[in-house]
Amino acid sequence: MLDGDSSLLAHAIRSVALILLSFAFLPLDTSIVCWSYAVGYLFPLQAVNHRRHVRSTYTPYFEPKTILVTGVGMTKGLALARIFYAAGHNVVGADFEPMPIPTACGRTSKALTAFRKLTRPDGSREKQAKYTQSILDIIRRENVNIWVSCSGVASAVEDGVAKEMVELVTKCKAVQFDVATTKRLHEKHSFMDYTNSIGLPIPETHTVTSKAAALQLLDDASVTDKRYIMKYIGTDDAVRGDMTLLPLSTPARTKLHISRFEISEDKPWILQQYIRGPEYCTHSLIVKGEVKAFVACPSSELLMHYQALPSDSGLSRSMLRFTQEFAAAGGPSFTGHLSFDFLVEMSDAEKAMRDPTANVKLYPIECNPRAHTAVCLFSDTPEMVDGYLSLLEPKQAAISSTSKTTPNGLAPQPIVPNAPKKYYWIGHDFIELVVLPLLSLFTADGPSFVEVFEHLLSFVEHVLWWQDGTFEFWDPVPAWWLYHVYWPTQFLMALLFQRKWSRVNVNNTPQASDYEATARKPGAMKARATPRRIVCLFEEGMPCSRTRLMQLLHLTDVESPHFWPPGAAA
Repeated sequence: MLDGDSSLLAHAIRSVALILLSFAFLPLDTSIVCWSYAVGYLFPLQAVNHRRHVRSTYTPYFEPKTILVTGVGMTKGLALARIFYAAGHNVVGADFEPMPIPTACGRTSKALTAFRKLTRPDGSREKQAKYTQSILDIIRRENVNIWVSCSGVASAVEDGVAKEMVELVTKCKAVQFDVATTKRLHEKHSFMDYTNSIGLPIPETHTVTSKAAALQLLDDASVTDKRYIMKYIGTDDAVRGDMTLLPLSTPARTKLHISRFEISEDKPWILQQYIRGPEYCTHSLIVKGEVKAFVACPSSELLMHYQALPSDSGLSRSMLRFTQEFAAAGGPSFTGHLSFDFLVEMSDAEKAMRDPTANVKLYPIECNPRAHTAVCLFSDTPEMVDGYLSLLEPKQAAISSTSKTTPNGLAPQPIVPNAPKKYYWIGHDFIELVVLPLLSLFTADGPSFVEVFEHLLSFVEHVLWWQDGTFEFWDPVPAWWLYHVYWPTQFLMALLFQRKWSRVNVNNTPQASDYEATARKPGAMKARATPRRIVCLFEEGMPCSRTRLMQLLHLTDVESPHFWPPGAAA
């Protein structure tokens, strides 16, 4: 396993190997694309048939809208573009493409009528203005009715600025929270404070602005046997994966661990109570303070597997109720994508599995005021589009048009996925379940033959029975483009610029992270090996399943797992 101290040669060999792997599969993948087009021509699939039906004379009152979806280079943006296409609407896609080479896989999707490049914001006012202007230009040129923002963590606030300008100077409506709301929900301490202020439960959380304050809290915790996880309030990939349980076995070890962090008034951290139990995540569409679409699923330890909880389960109902109360508190201007990460006590989770009517106590640990990759679970649910279109209706009309209500009659029933499939990404699973186990089979700390066989069986099961998150038979080119254009280009750039990359953030603006930009910054921790190495893909938008990883590894006083994705899929 390579890290920041590995030689440039070792990193270069890895990049070359992945490029060669892409070339090796090029003939097979190209034949699959051709076969998909042939099958689609002879036997039109569900999405294509649904689009033809709603745009035919059978639905004379159907009025197609023009939808702008930004972030189509990410799985969530591409999935939403396809859903709007299946529902019969005209979709314009947009994303960042910093290089002259057209690398965004979503630009090749059949679901798009056009693709436009966006100016990437960098935090400066000048780039923010250019970014906002590029969105306004697209909206005016294409006569867009609704802008669906699928921003990543780096551009969520910038999208909030653009949303305010778009709705101020055009008739286009934006599915995006405003700046103040985005900041409040994105930053961990302000999210906790706000959630507590509206009467919803939160885990015990302390904001610390100095190492001394953190050590004092942890010293007090050693008496009560409480454990905490320390999180940086902002965004720093170099420390985001650190889920060390604190305090450690001795005060000296705790002090040494805390000394690695840069904590100050300008860079505050939080100490959050550790809850022993499973972790879940949600994705929801909020329009005017109402939950229009909702799905909940277990947080995957590999971050690349999605399986929806039954919508009538106790866990799903409890998370929906929390989301509805949270959305209602935001008022009629509360519109955007909203996702939560919840922890549940083990006893409550087991009770909910036995009793679908059980009311589960939830501990929200993070909020992401943007679309979640779990939206792919709605891929076969074009009815989800109705939730977005309600944004164009007057408030009272939108309420009166909703027929379904919850049993207590307090809130409309949201749209849930129709018979959702299980999702995986074949590129990630091929590396994770096939290549790496086989390569490490004969190493000293490698897996046993039985473990390798289990990995191979899991891979076969996924290929046969699960759905790839990027590939669709009626729209096969984006997956081909991802593996044979985007990835090779990224690895080639790493070779040319002699970069040591640590991971590929493929589900949110796929881009390789280099050590010079992350692990070498002041106050950042170097990646270290754990007793059992974990290879998983770090996905922005759904943080790693911290609790599940800790349970799997039986981690207590060791440092957090080393997240290392030599390959994955968007």
